[in-house]
Amino acid sequence: MTQVTPVILCGGSGTRLWPLSRSGFPKQFLVLSGDDSSQSLFQQAVERINAISSSHIQVGSTLIVTNEDHRFLALDQLRDLKGIQATLLLEPSGRNTAPALTLAAFQAKDGVGDQDGGSHDPILVITPADQTVKNSKAFTKALQDCIAVVDADHSKKTIAILGITPAAPETGYGYIKRSAIKGTHGEYPVEQFVEKPDSKTAQAYLEDGNYLWNSGMFVLRASTWLAALKEFRPDIFGATETAWVGKTMDRSGQTPFVRPDPEIFKTIPSESIDYAVIEKCPGSQFRVNMVELNAGWNDLGAWDAVWQVGKQDEQGNVTSGDILLANSKNSLVHASSRLVSAVGVENLIIIETADAVMVADRKNSQDVKHIVNQLEAQKREEKNLHRKVARPWGWYDSVDEGERFKVKRIQVKPGASLSLQMHHHRAEHWIVVKGTAEITNGDQVITLTENQSTYIPKGQTHRLANPGNTPLEIIEVQSGSYLGEDDIVRFEDTYGRS
Repeated sequence: MTQVTPVILCGGSGTRLWPLSRSGFPKQFLVLSGDDSSQSLFQQAVERINAISSSHIQVGSTLIVTNEDHRFLALDQLRDLKGIQATLLLEPSGRNTAPALTLAAFQAKDGVGDQDGGSHDPILVITPADQTVKNSKAFTKALQDCIAVVDADHSKKTIAILGITPAAPETGYGYIKRSAIKGTHGEYPVEQFVEKPDSKTAQAYLEDGNYLWNSGMFVLRASTWLAALKEFRPDIFGATETAWVGKTMDRSGQTPFVRPDPEIFKTIPSESIDYAVIEKCPGSQFRVNMVELNAGWNDLGAWDAVWQVGKQDEQGNVTSGDILLANSKNSLVHASSRLVSAVGVENLIIIETADAVMVADRKNSQDVKHIVNQLEAQKREEKNLHRKVARPWGWYDSVDEGERFKVKRIQVKPGASLSLQMHHHRAEHWIVVKGTAEITNGDQVITLTENQSTYIPKGQTHRLANPGNTPLEIIEVQSGSYLGEDDIVRFEDTYGRS
C-alpha cells in the first residue's frame, strides 16, 4: 500500500482578484467557481486531493500550509468537509512556496514511524489551494499516474509534475518542455522549464505540441524534496530546519496547529518551489517526469480567468448576485451587497462589494494589482479587510462610521466568546437584537436577551459570550477619540491571541 500525504499550499493574498479577495480574506477561501459552487477554492482543493485514495493508495492526514492570520478561516472551512483530518502548518510571514513545502516535508518526516521503527517518508501530493478543475475523474487519474511514477523509483530521485494541455497561446504561465518518450504510466521526461513567453513564442509552443503549462502541482517523496533543496538551496534548507526545530504546537479541537519559530522564519529567503529546485533538476541526479492533464484546469489568476470558467449566458455574460443587464455581453458582473446594473457594456469586469466597486476591461484584468499597490501606498484598509470581517468567534460588519463614532453589527457563534479585553480610547454600547448574551462588565456578569442593552465604559474590562444554541447578534456603538481595531488589550483568549 502506497502511503500518500496531501499538501495544500494555502498562502498568498490574491491581489489580482481585489476587491473580493483581500489579504484578510484571500481568494482561496472565496466561493468563485468550480465543480461545486457552494464550496470555496480551498475546500475544492482539499476534496480533490483526498479523492485519489484507491485500493493501493492510502491517503493520510492532509497538511495545510497557511498564514497564521488565516488559521481560523481554514479551520472553519475544514469543519464543513466530512471525513477530512488535517494539520495546519502556520507561517508567521509569507516566504513563498519553497519554505512552505519544506515545512510540510519536515512534518511528514516527523510523522509516526512504521512498525519496525523505520523512517516515515510518504509521497507528498502538492497543490495550490486556488485552482479549479472541471473533470475530476481525469484529474484523479493523472495524479494517480504521478504517484505510480514516484513510487516505482526506489532511489527516491524522481519528481512528477502535472503539465496542463495548453488551450491557447497563453503568456501568463510558465511552460514545460517534454521529451517525446512516453513511459509506463504515461509520463514524459522533462527536458526544460521555460519562463512566461511573449505572444509569438507562446504561439510557437502551442504549434510544437511538446510544451505544456506548468500547473504548480507536484508529486515526490518528502525525503526527495529535502535532499534536492539541500543540494540546490542549502540556505533555505538550513534556515527552515532551524525554524522547524524551534516549533511550537497546540490545537483547536482535533486539529493540530504547528508554528515554526517566528523570528528564524523571517530570515528564510523567499523563493518559489520552481526557482529553488524544480527548474534546476533537469540534467541533475533528480529526474522530473511530467504527466499530462487535460481536465479543464484554471488557476484563477485574474478576473478574466473567473469569467472563462464561469457559466455564461447567451450573451457571454457571467453574473453573480443581484444583477440587471441590458444590451451587454462577454462581461463578468458580481454583486455582493446591492443591485448592480449595466447597459451597453462589453468585455468588462464589474465587481461590487459593500465598501468598494472595481471596473476593468477584461483584457487588462491582470493590472488590478496596480490598484492594490495604490491602496497599500495610501495605507487604506480596503486592501486588507472587507467591511464584514470573519473572526474565530463569528464576524463583525462595520455598518457606519463618522467623527468619534462607529457602528458594528456583531454575530457570535453558539458557545463562542470574544476575549476578555479592554479599550483605552473608546466606550461601547451593546444592544442585543437576536439570541442571548452573557456579558462580563468589570466585576459583574449579566445575561441579556433581545431588546436589552448595556454600556461598557472606557477602560473597563469586558467580554461578550454566547451561551445559547443559536447565533447571537448585537449592535455595537463605539464612541471615543480613537476607534482603531488596534485599541485592544486582551487578558484572556480562547484562540491564543492574548
